[in-house]
Amino acid sequence: MIPPAAAKAARPWQPGIAIRISFGVHLACLAAVIIRLGWWPWALAVVVANHLVLALIGLWPRSRTLGANMLRLPDAAIRRHEIALTFDDGPDPEITPKVLDLLDRHQAKASFFCVGERAAAYPDVIREIARRGHSVENHSQRHSGFFGFLFFGGLRREIGAAQTAIAALAGRPPAFFRSPMGIRNPFLDPVVAQLGLTYISWTRRGFDTVAKDPQAVLQRLTHGLAAGDILLLHDRRTGPADPPVLEVLPLLLQNIAAAGLKPVSLPMAMR
Repeated sequence: MIPPAAAKAARPWQPGIAIRISFGVHLACLAAVIIRLGWWPWALAVVVANHLVLALIGLWPRSRTLGANMLRLPDAAIRRHEIALTFDDGPDPEITPKVLDLLDRHQAKASFFCVGERAAAYPDVIREIARRGHSVENHSQRHSGFFGFLFFGGLRREIGAAQTAIAALAGRPPAFFRSPMGIRNPFLDPVVAQLGLTYISWTRRGFDTVAKDPQAVLQRLTHGLAAGDILLLHDRRTGPADPPVLEVLPLLLQNIAAAGLKPVSLPMAMR
């Protein structure tokens, strides 16, 4: 159970188009079997194909067919020429403080999608993120590679545990959730709605955890840069060397300023 201090008011669940179609497919197959039992192999094949399609859709992070998915900031933020910098997978005791210093140098605000277990391991870093005026959001408790295979109970425990851990350290419950690697399944959206969170992905990402060339990362993030964009980077170490984010971020912030844009946290953009 999520403590009241970590809870957000539940919002109504609005099934995505893929979920509504899937309901119809299941009902049609059930009706077909009732009408003629001999049709069950065809009905089973259709149901299996339907679930395969849903699984493939879940691998498309920017899809909205499984449910609501925030890809850009609202119109009011666009009129204010705002963009959102978001950082996933932290906190990291070495990298996150350096990212915070770079943001301070450019008077920029951001949102950090933190893993619950890492937040508990480095509580002072979470407190520092919040103290400097950034927001701390929910990126699941363990960042498990099996996140996409969880059902209702597992998803609620995984997201709820991170919600509790982060709220206790940051002083406010996260308002946004981003799934590990952007993977979703049909059970995720109702859980996110029940927990009162807003599901969010990104406008563009730099692939900075796999790219070796910081200039390539920067190009991905700045090509077509415009007000309302949500940009994705990572504030964690991926090898013995410093991650590209430390080289990319100052250049990115310079590009943002040159374009007349203002980096804000997600709660700031929603005001």
